[in-house]
Amino acid sequence: MTRFEGTGSYVATDDLMMAVNAAITLERPLLIKGEPGTGKTMLALEVAKALNRPLYEWHIKSTTKAQHGLYEYDAVSRLRDSQLGDPKVHDIGNYIVQGMLWQAFTADSPAVLLIDEVDKADIEFPNDLLRELDRMEFYVYETRQLIKAKHRPLVIITSNNEKDLPDAFLRRCFFHYIRFPDHETMEKIVRVHYPELKKQLLKQALESFFEIREVPGLRKKPSTSELLDWLKLLMAEDIPPEALASQDSHKIIPPLHGALLKNEQDVHLFERLVFMSRRK
Repeated sequence: MTRFEGTGSYVATDDLMMAVNAAITLERPLLIKGEPGTGKTMLALEVAKALNRPLYEWHIKSTTKAQHGLYEYDAVSRLRDSQLGDPKVHDIGNYIVQGMLWQAFTADSPAVLLIDEVDKADIEFPNDLLRELDRMEFYVYETRQLIKAKHRPLVIITSNNEKDLPDAFLRRCFFHYIRFPDHETMEKIVRVHYPELKKQLLKQALESFFEIREVPGLRKKPSTSELLDWLKLLMAEDIPPEALASQDSHKIIPPLHGALLKNEQDVHLFERLVFMSRRK
């Protein structure tokens, strides 16, 4: 059996690799939760690359319906073609647009299907997909076709925990929560992306980053992806490590902090708390 053991460009913890392989063994969807920016979406891309499988990405919006993942009937195009006298109007199949589930089901080799940010859709969305994900088939009423999966895809579903998912849906998934990386794991992640980063700058940047994350009352804690953006800027601007460790009370906010703190309330909160701690 093919197993996922991480990739050179994605630092996967042992328990995350175990979760992916459990979903493959059980032939169940893998439901991944975690803070935004912890690599949930990237996981699907890296699993597809590592297992040499085609990847189909279905990014969910607030207006997305389960039907969109199966197929859509383009009645407007058919009406227009009928008015123009186009002969293809007689075959309704010309106006059936395949969704991502259809494409993953009919792929010539086992695929990875990403259903990204499932909690953005309405509460009925997950339940509306139960039958299709269970049976790996669905019916196209317009053409009277039964679409069956040639190979069962590995379904990876991500959620930012914005709303609770239905119990019936949760029962069918293998669940894994990506914990926020600790200091050691974060250092490995950074090294994958920026192997040339100087040790002292990395050490000081990580200290500043985790200090910011620990500030009580932040509306939005900076994520892994935001740390990587910040480090890229620090290198581009050639910011020295000592600039991140300044004890000057007039420079209590890290340089280029706009990559880490994304609203004015958090900036002011951080400034106040650091200023108070330094006065003590």
